[in-house]
Amino acid sequence: MSGFDWAGLMRAGLRGLGLTPAEFWRLTPVELLVMLGVEAGPAPITRARLEELARAYPDRRQEDGQNGDP
Repeated sequence: MSGFDWAGLMRAGLRGLGLTPAEFWRLTPVELLVMLGVEAGPAPITRARLEELARAYPDRRQEDGQNGDP
């Protein structure tokens, strides 16, 4: 996986948490992040919230010829 800084996570797990390599590799990335105290991000947007935002900020239709269509 290229989305993780594996070297940094390994340093944090092995040095910071004192895990053995076997313990480190048995963890899921989420388990490791929890052990490191990384808080979860905001909850994903719900359909109800998306609809609320769509009502509050409706798309505006551009006049013909101005939206890139031929």
